[in-house]
Amino acid sequence: MELEDQWWKGQLAADIYQALRYKELKLPSYKGQSPQLNLRRYFADLIAIVSNRFRLCPAARHLAVYLLDLFMDRYDVTMQQLHMVSLSCLLLASKFEEREDRVPKLETLNSLTCMSSMNLVLTKQGLLHMELLLLETFQWNLYLPTAAHFIEYYLSIAVHEGDLHDGWPMASLEKTKLYMAKYADYFLEVSLQDHVFLCFTPSMVAAACVAASRLILHLSPTWPPRLQRLTGYSWENLVPCAEKLLTAHDSDVKEANKQKCQQLGQQQGQTVYHSSGQAATVAQYLHLPSVQYPQQAPQSGLANNHRPSSYLSHSTTSLQAPNGPQHGGTQTIAASLDPKSNIPSRAYQVSMHYSCPAPCFDR
Repeated sequence: MELEDQWWKGQLAADIYQALRYKELKLPSYKGQSPQLNLRRYFADLIAIVSNRFRLCPAARHLAVYLLDLFMDRYDVTMQQLHMVSLSCLLLASKFEEREDRVPKLETLNSLTCMSSMNLVLTKQGLLHMELLLLETFQWNLYLPTAAHFIEYYLSIAVHEGDLHDGWPMASLEKTKLYMAKYADYFLEVSLQDHVFLCFTPSMVAAACVAASRLILHLSPTWPPRLQRLTGYSWENLVPCAEKLLTAHDSDVKEANKQKCQQLGQQQGQTVYHSSGQAATVAQYLHLPSVQYPQQAPQSGLANNHRPSSYLSHSTTSLQAPNGPQHGGTQTIAASLDPKSNIPSRAYQVSMHYSCPAPCFDR
């Protein structure tokens, strides 16, 4: 289902949404027991880079990563095979979600810079074999809802003219909707980076992305009744998932500020110390569902270092194979069976400080 058709604005939107909610209740179970779980982030990035190159819709990208997660959870796959599995998942997902003319072609895939850097050449026979194996694994059923299938429906009412920004009426509803969409898309990509989000239902992850975006933008009330009625989730239901998203955002902001300070230090020839404003814990924000923010002096524009960063902004040459022994395509990667060990992703800590002040729109 391609989101560009704006299905959420039609008369059948409620029926489609209910069908997706019903289908997510029957999604396959995920146990996080893959021996190659420590490689998941690398292959999720590979899928993101290739899908970005072909400008595939978010639903195709999220479905591809989900297919990869389920397949890795059931099979012990070698490193060389995982490259084939990842790209086959992306091809299947794009065939299911995109128009035929947008599905990546074999010749174009092989011509990508990242493919040559990995010394990987795809063959028609190899792809067909892997696609058949994937389809048989999922019993030829690719109707698997992801957070990307819900996000546009929730965004349709995520911002209302009655919402307040820092306690003030919004000067530009369209600008607020624009930034809401950008942050929601950012948090949606954050959810792809760690398998921990698979413990939440896709609709809950999408709702948490909207809630986290409203927090970042200082919109109040944080979780209005209209969103609670539409999603079926109360604020308390969303706190565990939203907390992980916000902590990841805080980590990204700190890393961006650190890099910016290093660049300034190199330019000025001295060390620059940076303070990102008033600090408040993530937990403080999360447990104030109807917080009314105090009025403050207007600021102009959106600061560059407060714009949502993108995990998909790296080029096709920036992907490098993960470190570790590689002894050919027939060797199995040795990795711990513990889902929480050797994961190259963030450690979510409630005690981390949420130090990024929300951007302020022109009033």
